[in-house]
Amino acid sequence: MTLVNEGFTGYSSREGQSRVNTLSPQTFQNSRALFLAGNPALDFLNTRMRMNHELVDFLQSDRDVISWLKQAGFAVSADTEIKRFSLLQSARKLRENIRSLVEKRKAGRQGDPSVLNLYLAASQSYSQVVWSKSHSFRIDIVRRQNTSESILAPVAEATAELLATANFELVKRCEDKACVLWFSDQTKSHRRRWCSTQICGNRHKVAAYRRRLRQQNT
Repeated sequence: MTLVNEGFTGYSSREGQSRVNTLSPQTFQNSRALFLAGNPALDFLNTRMRMNHELVDFLQSDRDVISWLKQAGFAVSADTEIKRFSLLQSARKLRENIRSLVEKRKAGRQGDPSVLNLYLAASQSYSQVVWSKSHSFRIDIVRRQNTSESILAPVAEATAELLATANFELVKRCEDKACVLWFSDQTKSHRRRWCSTQICGNRHKVAAYRRRLRQQNT
């Protein structure tokens, strides 16, 4: 049985530490994962995106899934024997269920959380108090990771929290019609429109500028 420790901070703390809206065009082209949504569940949803007018899936192997989990800050044991699991298939299944639930929650319609609940049920964790030599205390969460669903359970938990507690007026899809990325608008004005101002936002400005030039020349 594989066990992994993760410090207990809660998803609200994790969410506040997410990287938001700081992606350059070059990084966008070279990246294997994007972290610009401001929420781990939405970042996971964004592992499938549109590039050069084609849908691209950043999750192509079990290793890709493990890499994404680590980049997102989720603890994954180095001893996890991913060959025993259909991790890629499970990750894609969870992701597309998240997509359906987010879209329906945004539209004010009822969704079916049964798939999500299967991943939540697979979560096997318990708390442990750690008392260090410096007499400080912390609470660690110890997770058992013996199935693909249990490895992905933290993503499912982040999704459940998003669906249950987020203000969905601030959960948005990028306004670029060709873009499929979602984000949580954490700006003070709550007027964020683009997945990234440097990608879709800049493309919109360039297109608007060209339209104005054409109008002036007609």
